[in-house]
Amino acid sequence: MESDRYKRGLDKLREIDREQGERVVASLSDIAPDFATYLIEFPFGDVYSRPGLDLKSRELATVAALTAMANAAPQLKVHIHGAMNVGASRQEILEVIIPMAVYAGGPTALNGLFAARDVFQRTRSDLVFLVVIRLVQKASSASH
Repeated sequence: MESDRYKRGLDKLREIDREQGERVVASLSDIAPDFATYLIEFPFGDVYSRPGLDLKSRELATVAALTAMANAAPQLKVHIHGAMNVGASRQEILEVIIPMAVYAGGPTALNGLFAARDVFQRTRSDLVFLVVIRLVQKASSASH
């Protein structure tokens, strides 16, 4: 049976990351399902669900922290995507990465910027794909 923490965490994860976060959890099911549960309950069920900051602010803080860590590029990309999902602009994301050059070093900030570029390009490609699909659907329905 799922705990309240788990349900609250899964709801929060879906709000932030939509399907991307769930893919991370699913990828752990064959090797460490208990860790997948912890990943939902603690960060998302307890920490991200706290009052006091909105999700956009929490995600921007997480982007800064993961950038400064310099060894969490996959997680950084997930949270850059999550920040965009909860309303952060590309400029806001860049503005929390750039100061990491002062506190964590130039190469660290540079790697964060490259991660952001990858997410921005993928997001732009996804958007173009969706627009093309909509146009094809409209053209198809108009011709019938």
